[in-house]
Amino acid sequence: MKLATPNHETDIAEHQHDTATEVVLPPLDAGVLRARALVEQGLSRHQIKELADTGRLLHLGRGLYSLPDSPITENHDIAQVTARVPHGVVCLASALQFHGLTTQNPWRINLMLQRGARPPHIEHPPLFLVYAQGESFHAGIEEHPIEGVNVRVTCVAKTIADCFKYRSKVGLDVALEALKECLTERRATREELRRYAKICRMENVMRPYMEALSI
Repeated sequence: MKLATPNHETDIAEHQHDTATEVVLPPLDAGVLRARALVEQGLSRHQIKELADTGRLLHLGRGLYSLPDSPITENHDIAQVTARVPHGVVCLASALQFHGLTTQNPWRINLMLQRGARPPHIEHPPLFLVYAQGESFHAGIEEHPIEGVNVRVTCVAKTIADCFKYRSKVGLDVALEALKECLTERRATREELRRYAKICRMENVMRPYMEALSI
């Protein structure tokens, strides 16, 4: 009598299916999830891959995931970039957009890195990088939670001073528009603007524009 032998491949497939269906996601409320954070929540790397393969997690990029029904905010790209480059600071046109001080819609995320830092390898969203050191890098940084990511953004006054510093990159018209909106809406004081202009060595550049807008 010939004994029936188990189908090894079928058993493996059934076991993998059972493993995937048994994985239970912990309570998550962030829009952008780092693989490291998911591991800290108790999932293994293998389980994370299975959840992505079965559509219960969306793979956004290297080491980044989200839930399929997570709400996407207007700052989703900023959250993605910051999750992958936590030592960077959102600046220039991206910071202006975040603060609501520009009518421009930058197609790249403007990110400031400390001088000497290695540039990140990110294909999407595209980046525009600037480098600074000392106070020019560390001064005027605010932290804001966006989709569960702690995002570092230059404050209003520092953002405007940076825009004048890099006016050949962002455009003088953009810097002037932001300065006018800032003073009109009282988003920063003149003293704050002068302070960051000094840090960015833009005092002589910004002074005549600020005096003209005081009339």
